[in-house]
Amino acid sequence: MPTIFTKIINKEIPCFKIAEDENFFAFLDINPNAEGHTLCIPKKEVDKIMDLDEETYMGLMTFSRKVGKAIEAALDCKRVGITVIGLEVPHAHVHLIPLNEMKEATFQNKVKLTTEEFEAIATKIRAKI
Repeated sequence: MPTIFTKIINKEIPCFKIAEDENFFAFLDINPNAEGHTLCIPKKEVDKIMDLDEETYMGLMTFSRKVGKAIEAALDCKRVGITVIGLEVPHAHVHLIPLNEMKEATFQNKVKLTTEEFEAIATKIRAKI
């Protein structure tokens, strides 16, 4: 059964897309720690990041760096944090979180955004890629 992320890639579930190439996909997290919290995923559905083949793993990191630099250029933040947890969705993914305070990295404080706010943030980031 396809993961929710595969369904997003296949456009079965809508998302606020940030970037896409042949092998990877980035979109805003709908339950963000901070405005601009983005998920980067390989299009290949693999549960654990350490189970990715080396080429895909390195490609995901390169793609995530490109997206992270765009987030940093587009949004007012001190830095973009990167984390891999992978327990909630069995599809390897990287969290890119714009950070101004440590609480934004804890996954305990969430930000509520409207559809319009998500769209505006996605537009700002896409403009920097």
